[in-house]
Amino acid sequence: MGWAVSQTAVPYVDAVQAMEARAAAIADGTAEEVVWLLEHPPLYTAGVSAKPEDLLDPGRFPVHSSGRGGQFTYHGPGQRVAYVMLDLKARRRDVRAFVQALEAAIILALDHFGVTGEIHEGRVGVWVRRRVSGVPDREEKIAAIGVKIRRWVSFHGISLNVEPDLSHFGGIVPCGLSDHGVTSLVDLGLPVDMMEVDEALRQAFKTLFGEVRPTEPLV
Repeated sequence: MGWAVSQTAVPYVDAVQAMEARAAAIADGTAEEVVWLLEHPPLYTAGVSAKPEDLLDPGRFPVHSSGRGGQFTYHGPGQRVAYVMLDLKARRRDVRAFVQALEAAIILALDHFGVTGEIHEGRVGVWVRRRVSGVPDREEKIAAIGVKIRRWVSFHGISLNVEPDLSHFGGIVPCGLSDHGVTSLVDLGLPVDMMEVDEALRQAFKTLFGEVRPTEPLV
């Protein structure tokens, strides 16, 4: 499985085109699996379950329709996006188990920084508990998951908040959930950088999905 890291921001449309081409090649048996880590310029994406009323500020950033599962989410600088292109035919043809494995990978990476990630029935993604303004155990989302499966090959993937501008989430109802906040590793008081997060994710994916090796980004 390849492990690719883009050093500069990648336009969303370019990333989607590259992902779709790579997923098709994996399904055809002409390319290897790959996890592609990157950042995007600020934008909102609408998954297949997105509700128009959850886009609160349509003119704030570009809005892209996406074929992934889920609702509205934000991508931007300081957020590590990992696009996961794996052949589930060669692994396990179980989409739910695949999503659970992605959640487990995020939780394992967070544990590297002493952060306890949680999952909750009916809410895809990873959450943390914290005291906010005197309210104990408030749940805040630190990572989102949205995947698409075509010919049993996955694409799209996860986004982990490292140090994004959290005010940018104010233009949407993130993932359709208005009763919970959004946080990041730096917001939790952890001065980590993207290279540290990348290594934690690499170790987590190696543990859960198998050996990885460095490869070139898709664009």
